[in-house]
Amino acid sequence: MSRLPALSSEQVAGALRRAGFRYAPKRGKGSHSAFVGTDRAGRIRLVSVPKRKAIPTGTLMSILEQAGLSREELLDLL
Repeated sequence: MSRLPALSSEQVAGALRRAGFRYAPKRGKGSHSAFVGTDRAGRIRLVSVPKRKAIPTGTLMSILEQAGLSREELLDLL
């Protein structure tokens, strides 16, 4: 299992867009952006990304879980 680099919210948002998620402006509140997309099983996923320069590892893992992505998939999308 590879180690995740320190990522900003812009980098994570770009990776989510490359994975097929799209920005959901009416879902994000305050300091968070929301993205909606589907996972490999076809289920609709809503992912919330905090607007930060460096996203903590635990938060990044939660974002990956919300999106239905693995660490390796995220690294490929960066």
